[in-house]
Amino acid sequence: MTVSRYLRDPNQVSATLREKIAAAVEDLGYIPNRAPDILSNATSRCIGILLPSLTNQVFAEVLRGVESVTDIHGYQTMLAHYGYSPEREEERLTSLLSWNIDGLILAERQHTPRTLKMIAVAGIPVVEVMDSVSPCIDMAVGFNNVEAARQMTRFIIAKGHTHVVYHGARLDERTRMKQEGYAQAMEEAGLVPVSTLTERASSYSVGAELLQQTLREHPNTNGIFCTNDDLAIGAFFECQRRGLRVPEDIAIAGFHGLDPGQAMEPQLASVVTPRHAMGRVAAELLLTRLKGDSVTAPCIDLGFTLLPGAST
Repeated sequence: MTVSRYLRDPNQVSATLREKIAAAVEDLGYIPNRAPDILSNATSRCIGILLPSLTNQVFAEVLRGVESVTDIHGYQTMLAHYGYSPEREEERLTSLLSWNIDGLILAERQHTPRTLKMIAVAGIPVVEVMDSVSPCIDMAVGFNNVEAARQMTRFIIAKGHTHVVYHGARLDERTRMKQEGYAQAMEEAGLVPVSTLTERASSYSVGAELLQQTLREHPNTNGIFCTNDDLAIGAFFECQRRGLRVPEDIAIAGFHGLDPGQAMEPQLASVVTPRHAMGRVAAELLLTRLKGDSVTAPCIDLGFTLLPGAST
């Protein structure tokens, strides 16, 4: 019984016993079985996280932000990846909920009807990240994607680039939001919005291919605004191959302010998003609700920052 109390909460036993039990656990290589505790208490002290991509640095930083909070409070994270597919998200959620997760963090706002039904039946707190504007299931932490894209496009236009084209990949919800913000800025300036899009996954190679297509179809292009930094860096490499000067011949801007774009020369103009902070605040909201406390602001806008760089 004493060992059981220690494994549930080491502070429930004396300091002397804690040291003895900890030494025995280490010597034996003992791994606690959480299943009985989950069954008896209907709680797992686990937070489920559904991410659309494991290769995207953006979501890696969100995850680090989440775990900077959950680690301190003794919660584990259970991670699932669904490749931007709502149907696969539904499958992954089914598996996560079977482990009696205590809370859930989602990276999208578009879900299947069954996903929404399962979340409602589970009755656990949910935080959706990456967006602060769209209607949310329960709580949300993010920024205004439309406004961020609008401001970056206005910045490019103000630098004298009037034939600006938007590059987007995957065509997920946030890519469409940024396209909307770009189009608003172009129309406000009396310019015609033009987009070069692909449903393929984003990469440096795809960024180069999109610029090739843009220059074939719109040879007077003198500015590119990309849905992320990967596409922007790929476009920059293509400019180098073609002998085009950045920004004199063509301006390039990305989104998220990732490290590769900040290490290149010229430094990439981008929108810096609060990725680590989103994860941290999302976890804090969940833990607040799990303690039984109310959340005064269920939708939190953490804002964004325009990074001028030297590529526009």
